[in-house]
Amino acid sequence: MPYQTEFLLRAYRTMKTIREFEERCVKEFEGGNIPGFTHVSNGQEAVAVAACIDLSDKDIIGSTHRGHGHCIAKGCDVGGMMKEIMGRATGLCKGKGGSMHIADIDKGMLGANAIVGGGPPLCNGAALAAKTLGTKNIALSFGGDGSANQGTVLEAMNMAVVLKLPHIFIYENNGYGEGTAANYALGCESLTERNAGFGMPAECVDGLDFFATYEAIKTAIERARNGGGPTSIEAMCVRFDGHFIGDPQLYRGKDEIKLARQQQDCLKKFRERVIAEGWLQESVMNEIDETTAVAIEQAVADALAAPHPDPATDLLADVYCSY
Repeated sequence: MPYQTEFLLRAYRTMKTIREFEERCVKEFEGGNIPGFTHVSNGQEAVAVAACIDLSDKDIIGSTHRGHGHCIAKGCDVGGMMKEIMGRATGLCKGKGGSMHIADIDKGMLGANAIVGGGPPLCNGAALAAKTLGTKNIALSFGGDGSANQGTVLEAMNMAVVLKLPHIFIYENNGYGEGTAANYALGCESLTERNAGFGMPAECVDGLDFFATYEAIKTAIERARNGGGPTSIEAMCVRFDGHFIGDPQLYRGKDEIKLARQQQDCLKKFRERVIAEGWLQESVMNEIDETTAVAIEQAVADALAAPHPDPATDLLADVYCSY
């Protein structure tokens, strides 16, 4: 068997945790328990887990406004995340960040980012620090297809090549930048080929296939750790929900979402593959499904019971950092 059993169990458990967490976020938002805009990543779980499963807490990731899955894949506490999203004082960022600004530096999670294309320049800084200090740690930035046309992202890729930084650029191409089709917004035939033009290895993978995505990113990680510089990976995936919860999705085709859930579910594809290969038993994964549902239920209950920040003492706390 090419993969250790514990590795496969961890991969499935993490993907399932992301799916349960995101689906529950939809319900809690619709129930009025989550303030602000919320963007979920249902359908993109395989990319997040494949990218982060081999990273240590010392490796840095930069995320997007659709970052819950990246946070969970990097090891952030699910309970602390739910409290943060609900704006509670005991959340990972004391309830001040919310859905789009979750960060956990202890886990190497530099932060979700409401600025489209905001992650790659920050991860260049982390990668430069790792190279300068000789730690062999890496940085990995996530971005959607919509972020790929941002000037800051293009500059970050060029700089990463020039300085030979240990930075992996992950593009989760789910077909839409908000409501604009990716093939409309891109001024060339292939994002991967364009990224290769910066002088870095660039690969396009099936982001619905955990194993194909993992192998590509594993190679990129090894290259970065050993001084080989940056890599671009475009992962073709699907977004089951709208750009944000409540998005009417008038840009979608008839039955597009229904068919995607039936035919393009990365969790279903993972289960089918490991069962067909005899790597995992279906009963074991069913057990994980049950325990994960219980854990998310507990996270929600704890978050609803947690206190809100106190305006009198918390409003101006942590605004400035003294060195």
